[in-house]
Amino acid sequence: MTAIQNSAELGQALRGARKSIGLTQPQLALAAGVGVRFIVDLEAGKPTLQLQPLMRVIDALGAVIHLKGLPQSPQAPEDAGNQPKPPRDDT
Repeated sequence: MTAIQNSAELGQALRGARKSIGLTQPQLALAAGVGVRFIVDLEAGKPTLQLQPLMRVIDALGAVIHLKGLPQSPQAPEDAGNQPKPPRDDT
């Protein structure tokens, strides 16, 4: 897991991920539904990018975000359906 402390580190991590899977900036932009300029700015560490396009880029790279150090919050009702069901006891 990569620790990210600022927008420049996020840009470096995402650039590394893009290159490791062999995508060009235009290919990633197309896969994420964003413009190439957004990818260029993101990889350069621009601190004012919008969150939703950023999440689409992260998804297009096959990555997820995990936050550490935050208190646990109750599970949202819409997430409850995504949890595995406990095994049935047929005895």
